[in-house]
Amino acid sequence: MSLFEKFCWYTSPVQSEEMTPEEKYKYISDWAGRARGTNPNVFDELTQTLLKGEGWSDTELAENEKLFKNIVNGFLNQNKLLKAELRGLEPSGVVNTEVFDALERFDGELSGKTHAEFLNGAVEAVFKDFGAIRRIDVRKKFAGSVNGPTGTDSVEVYGYVNVLKDCDASVQWTLFMPGLVEYQQQNAGIKVQSFEYLKFPALRFIGLEKDLSNDPEGLESLLKTLDKMSEYRCGFDYDTIIIHHFGRGVDVENGHGVWGRFFKADTPVPDGFEHIDFVPQNNGKSGIPYLSQFAFAKFTGDVNSMLREEGFDANAMYDITRNIILGQNVCIPYPDKYWTGEVYLDGLGKDSTAYLFSVDK
Repeated sequence: MSLFEKFCWYTSPVQSEEMTPEEKYKYISDWAGRARGTNPNVFDELTQTLLKGEGWSDTELAENEKLFKNIVNGFLNQNKLLKAELRGLEPSGVVNTEVFDALERFDGELSGKTHAEFLNGAVEAVFKDFGAIRRIDVRKKFAGSVNGPTGTDSVEVYGYVNVLKDCDASVQWTLFMPGLVEYQQQNAGIKVQSFEYLKFPALRFIGLEKDLSNDPEGLESLLKTLDKMSEYRCGFDYDTIIIHHFGRGVDVENGHGVWGRFFKADTPVPDGFEHIDFVPQNNGKSGIPYLSQFAFAKFTGDVNSMLREEGFDANAMYDITRNIILGQNVCIPYPDKYWTGEVYLDGLGKDSTAYLFSVDK
């Protein structure tokens, strides 16, 4: 099987005219789920193939140029078919319309337009003359790396093929995530009460990197200290446990949990306390300061189920919040500015019933 054939391509369903809009959209969503389980690994294979370009003979160069063009044209044709079918279904109300922005972005990237300036020269060179892939400086930026930036501090491993991989994933997420989110809520016995994106000026999170769940005296001392800092309140004043990885992949850096609250920027930090700074604009560097914008989801239902881990990547609130974001085609800045937070609407020591998730809108 060729690399091209390994991709999970979308094709129209047989007897599609006999299907209801709901049935046809489910067919499309089911395909998206299968593709999400297949295509990332094939993109990684493409990266591995391109990274060998220095040693290709002229025959191998021609074969791999044909392969790459077939992949690009395959996705352009697939996107055209998807857009036509989804536009036809749109009046029925079954379509998550965020998919159209994802498809437009994917088409733009397939034509060689990239959002990251450091990739532009490499992409332009290969699109003009595929033989440029033999140059190491071009090849690394064009091919990228297997699994993208996961497990590294440097965004420079993020290449053009990684961009295409992300675009493909965005199309799939917008198609199947809304249905998955609904299923996950039903399965966990909880419900999203409210969901919104918040963006603040610069903030400072102050607290302790210490598990206080079995330390009532330590928790009381923390809360007394934070209560005395009311003059520095920022408008998001809930007790929160921030979990972050210093801008590194979760496979490289263990999560750091900091118990505390958000305050205004430059708030004085009490002796012995930790602080994490947040800013409105991305400085392009991994790690702190993070971005002072995030998704904020409140949940109702069985409290114990909200942090249920079985059947979820992390826990129910984490997974559902993340999946809503992905379904809305909003960027999660992983790993460089990635962080999450458990929110205690009634205060630390009570139950966590809300969740924060870093985004870059």
